[in-house]
Amino acid sequence: MKRPFSLLLAASAALLASTGGAAAGDGAVAHDAATAPATLKTDWLLDPAPFTGSVRESTAGSTAGNTTAAAVKTLVIGNGLAERVIQLAPNAATIALRELRSGENHVRAVRPEALLTLDGEQVAVGGLTGQPIQNYLLPEFLPRLKSDPNAFKFSRWTTREIQPRLEWKPRPEWLPKNAAGEPLAAAWPPKGTEVQLHFTAPPNNAKLRGVSVTVHYEIYDGIPLFCKWLTIANNTGREITLDRFTSEILAMPEQPWPDGEEARRVCPKIHVETDYSFCSNGYNGPVRWKTDPSYKTSISWSHVFRCLLEVTPPIGPKQKIAAGTSFQTFRAWELIYDSTERERRGLSLRKMYRALAPWSQENPIMQHVRNADDKSVRNAIDQCAETGFELVILTFGSGFAVDAAKPHDVERVKRLADYAHSKGIALGGYSLFSSRKINADVDVVNPKTGKTGGFAIFGNAPCLASDWGLKYLEKLRSVLNGANMDMLELDGPYPGDYCASKKHAAHASLDDSQWTQWKLQTDLFAWSRKNGLFVNAPDWYYLNGANKSALGYRETNWSLPRAQQEIIERQNIFDGTWDKTPSMGWMFVPLTVYHGGGKAATIEPLDEHLEHYNMRLANLFGAGVQACWRGPRLYDTPRVRDTVKKWVAFYKKHRAILDSDIIHLRRPDGQDWDGILHVNPALKERALLFVSNPLTHDIEREIRVPLYYAGATGSATFREQDAGAPLTLPLARDNSALLKVKIPARSQTWFVVE
Repeated sequence: MKRPFSLLLAASAALLASTGGAAAGDGAVAHDAATAPATLKTDWLLDPAPFTGSVRESTAGSTAGNTTAAAVKTLVIGNGLAERVIQLAPNAATIALRELRSGENHVRAVRPEALLTLDGEQVAVGGLTGQPIQNYLLPEFLPRLKSDPNAFKFSRWTTREIQPRLEWKPRPEWLPKNAAGEPLAAAWPPKGTEVQLHFTAPPNNAKLRGVSVTVHYEIYDGIPLFCKWLTIANNTGREITLDRFTSEILAMPEQPWPDGEEARRVCPKIHVETDYSFCSNGYNGPVRWKTDPSYKTSISWSHVFRCLLEVTPPIGPKQKIAAGTSFQTFRAWELIYDSTERERRGLSLRKMYRALAPWSQENPIMQHVRNADDKSVRNAIDQCAETGFELVILTFGSGFAVDAAKPHDVERVKRLADYAHSKGIALGGYSLFSSRKINADVDVVNPKTGKTGGFAIFGNAPCLASDWGLKYLEKLRSVLNGANMDMLELDGPYPGDYCASKKHAAHASLDDSQWTQWKLQTDLFAWSRKNGLFVNAPDWYYLNGANKSALGYRETNWSLPRAQQEIIERQNIFDGTWDKTPSMGWMFVPLTVYHGGGKAATIEPLDEHLEHYNMRLANLFGAGVQACWRGPRLYDTPRVRDTVKKWVAFYKKHRAILDSDIIHLRRPDGQDWDGILHVNPALKERALLFVSNPLTHDIEREIRVPLYYAGATGSATFREQDAGAPLTLPLARDNSALLKVKIPARSQTWFVVE
């Protein structure tokens, strides 16, 4: 019989305690057992409180078999869930990155802490040489490691509390709340400790004298997560150029994979992400899993295993650092998984986003009004106020674009915003940046042809660092401020395009074009967060301040017949919430024709298609996922209005649990029931089960409801649709309950679990 996960945790904790934190025989460097506390019997996904970040000097070295290894001084950065161990002499280098439940070390060999190319010369930051074999790292290797005389040399370390990356002015009305009405968003900045390792220039390099490097690390409370970035300070008395940087280098264990698939396999127990991500997490990004040609004793004779992690920008940044100033790199986060099971990994990743981007938990109910004339917008505001919607967006094609607004447009929209605010409704606007042509002097230039076109990720795009781009950004700020708007939907924000122009205002060449445009884009998002503006952006800018991106769908799906849209929508939600929280992604509902399809695809007139409209409302509000409801109105008759109000009221009553993490039960396929389970052990409503029936007849099913991640033990009480008598069921050893449910034809039902 499968053992409950809590028992596995307790067994792991006992193993850790008996081995000083490392599983016997794993070849790990021994360390102080205090980093593997007995609290590991507590699951951090249920109760993160026992796991607080700490930093301390220690010694590495132990008796391994019949060999006694000399001790070396180390810095241990950890929180009881994971730790990074850095040897401090004769230079600083990471010797362990360890998940503490198993004790597994994800470092097999020593590498520099960073690489810099300054004024054309590559130089290492820290690092040790002389490891006799690359497969693993033993305690007896450590005292024999040497410092590279040409590398930046470690001098000292300091700590401080984690500082906010940007200012956040929350919108509490759009956040889930506890029973006392207090917002449930994670603390900002996240709790934990920042560690700074300070390095001085190589003494034998007169050219670099006066350059210093600080390597920053953060360890967070309650989650096995690290952050790393660099600061390069220039006190040479002259300008220097940072051509390239690699801010993280980890030689990790190889992951063998048969039948020619070796090159595609990377370490499954770590997620690495940066705030330099552009279109999607990792797209065209700096997280590189590479082969390691120095690993001569790999089982792959052709060195195809991608077991060397490097974090470096794809190009550049080619940034000048003036005398007396400093340059800061982007950040990389490393989430250490304690399991290869998909749902647990997804829960861990979602906890990371909640900690690092708590603004992504703001989840307003929004209508995309199709026409921006006064009458249409006022009608949309009135209907939103009547039904409980919270945000009206002057959508694409409405006749108003933020970047094209004239002074009289700003004055008019401000009057509309004031009217919306008087009704408790926020007002937002739309702007398109990418996927458009401006002219040959503005658009990104192809380095192969020296001309525009055929190079941008989305076909064509202006360069954000051109004079036009700088004015575009300023126009957005000016109009949003002047019209007193609450929200920006920026379609096609900077997607990571290069630009080979040498005539643009804010970048010099191809090499600095990506960095410069990224910095301009992220400065806009930071400004938005500081000023409380909600941001929809269909690119991966969560860590820079954007609130939402698309959950995942294909726009042409909304030209399919209505009945097909229903199931596809639930599939998109099911698939999109493995790695995103419900509030991180938007869906789309075209109340009027969108991408074709005619009457068969159209919900308008709403009253004529109320059964379908009801299903769409149920799909989305039942998942806690907000859609862009695009059309001229939310209702056209009283019974349609009442249906909309019913589902909005349901969502608002259960907002906290509906915005919580999703456990995936059965993927929609149109052949039988499908369902999801919202869970949150910190709430009175520990879970909410939402199940749908796509069939044309009623069904009755017995469903196993997994309540481990709801924190339920012993028994659980179910109440269907806030009505009827509660049903208390015993829980099996795996903390699941067997629940009999009846689901009406082409409908749904739901249960609150306490």
